[in-house]
Amino acid sequence: MQFQQCFFLYVYLVAAVGSYAYAYNSEMELYWHSALPTTAMPKALWDLLQPAGAKENGYVGVGKEVEMEPDISPSLAYASPPGSVSVHHSDADVKSFFFESDLHEGSKMKLSFPKIKNSAKFLPSQVSESIPFSTTKLPEILAHFSMKSKSLQAKAMEDTLKVCEAPALNGEDKYCATSLESLVDFGVSKLGNQIKIISPTQVQREDPHVYTIGRGTKMIGDKSVECHKLNYVYAVFYCHEVQGTRAYRVPLKQQLQQPREDGDVALAVCHSDTSAWNPKNEAFQQLKVKPGTVPICHFLSSDTLFLVNK
Repeated sequence: MQFQQCFFLYVYLVAAVGSYAYAYNSEMELYWHSALPTTAMPKALWDLLQPAGAKENGYVGVGKEVEMEPDISPSLAYASPPGSVSVHHSDADVKSFFFESDLHEGSKMKLSFPKIKNSAKFLPSQVSESIPFSTTKLPEILAHFSMKSKSLQAKAMEDTLKVCEAPALNGEDKYCATSLESLVDFGVSKLGNQIKIISPTQVQREDPHVYTIGRGTKMIGDKSVECHKLNYVYAVFYCHEVQGTRAYRVPLKQQLQQPREDGDVALAVCHSDTSAWNPKNEAFQQLKVKPGTVPICHFLSSDTLFLVNK
């Protein structure tokens, strides 16, 4: 009897310690399910949570060891909307932008879907909210994470802060979410709590390749929120609701090859009003059109989350 009591006490203590170590993830999950009771957390977000025991043992995926992509820092002013793919590709034949009329079966495009190497994970909201997040506080931020001011990471972080501080375009409501909780809050404020979250791009090849649009292109919504992961020392998402945006689920197959059984799938977004875009935007150079004349489309990168009503 005494042995059984000791054994059950041991099991209880192990379970108690395990539940305490798992508290952070449990808190995140509880917050998620309280705000989005009918929406499963996608793997793309689950992978950004801290592991069990991080609060006691140190947060991972945070700080100067975070891998970033300095050359893929988004800019609304001079390049393209955050989250578009293949914007600065050296291959001139790679399509970064296209017309809505191109989204039909049999249409061919040379596309590139690079894997994003931004490895940053979320900090708990109470931690991220205690750290400054502005260009004027950049020296303080760099010092907090023991980072060099002249490093490529520091430049990437500065670019991200500038993007977050830039004024919203006409018809756009934007927000930089520095925690999972704030990302959820923004999505719910725009779409309510009956949300479907799509991780858009499921294409196997990274290198430029000619794809043919298959059968079954489907419009999935005209009211949505896009959240694009930015370069930063911890996970930050640029979330925005843009009026006049239509999203399509696009099946793709590689040229001269049979498609995989489950198919390659990408998410295309078409902007019906580009009149507020900077005339220097690469889309106008590629398509040889002027701002506000025709809808312009692009595929979303693999680190983008797409939120729509169910």
